[in-house]
Amino acid sequence: MKDQLRYGIVGSGALGGYYGAKLAHSGCDVHFLMRSDLETVRQNGLTIRSKDGDFHLDRVNAYGSAEEMGPCDMVLICLKTTANAALQSLVPPLLGPETAVVTLQNGLGNEELLASHFGARRVMGGLCFVCLNRTAPGVVEHFGHGSISIGEFKGPPQDRTMRLVTDLQRAGVDAKAVQSLITERWRKLVWNIPFNGLGVAAGANVAEVLADENLQAAARRLMAEVIKAAAKLGYAIRPDFIEQQIERSWPMGPYRSSSQVDHEAGREVEVESIWGEALRQARAAGADTPALGLLYALLRRIASRRFPTRPPDGRGARGPS
Repeated sequence: MKDQLRYGIVGSGALGGYYGAKLAHSGCDVHFLMRSDLETVRQNGLTIRSKDGDFHLDRVNAYGSAEEMGPCDMVLICLKTTANAALQSLVPPLLGPETAVVTLQNGLGNEELLASHFGARRVMGGLCFVCLNRTAPGVVEHFGHGSISIGEFKGPPQDRTMRLVTDLQRAGVDAKAVQSLITERWRKLVWNIPFNGLGVAAGANVAEVLADENLQAAARRLMAEVIKAAAKLGYAIRPDFIEQQIERSWPMGPYRSSSQVDHEAGREVEVESIWGEALRQARAAGADTPALGLLYALLRRIASRRFPTRPPDGRGARGPS
């Protein structure tokens, strides 16, 4: 591979802004596709405020269109899955013959969607366990954690997998390669399904979920159902993973999940990719998931009040599962 890869960031909000800025700050060649923050970042740069140390990028390769950015060696997809319909037009101008496309999005079905449009051989995925919010145009606040697991859509890690991991590690990110990307996706859902979901349905931040006896019990039930569903699908997750996730959550304090932030800001929540697709796959595998079914029904009703034209199963937003 090249001595220096050309990275493209599609979706330069909290997630893309943070990891893209970390890579750029370490000396990588990073290019950001932006919309609302474009002029601010071009004029003032990109700021990361972090418990690990603040930094500022004075000069940022920021673009208003994929055509302007041009082909990259590795494209990181950091858009919310509610915007997946745009990928079919955004990604092609960024592709060269060997370009890898890496989705860092939440939920299930994202690699399959990219593979259907751009070919399975290009597709990789990453699972981010990180507390981030975009607090102002061109400003991302990092509250805690930050690890990322990288894997291939099909098969074990390749040279390109390890190259991305190495570049992230050099940027100060706790990164690793994984043998089974789909298993890692279900592991992340063990946290995302309860805490993101209760953040929207109950209006409770992480500290409030943990402190409320009934909400914490609901979170634990949801975690157990996700683990059982994963097992039915052939992805083993140890039962003690629940307690590990609870313990990792206490230091987050009053952190609001990305879904809660989106809901409170009037933006569309990723209901289908996080809860809907997990529930559909669980039921198809014969898993009993009453708590997940109830939470999904509540979230769909909440979403339908703000976005009444969205198809009932969400597939119009992100393509086939």
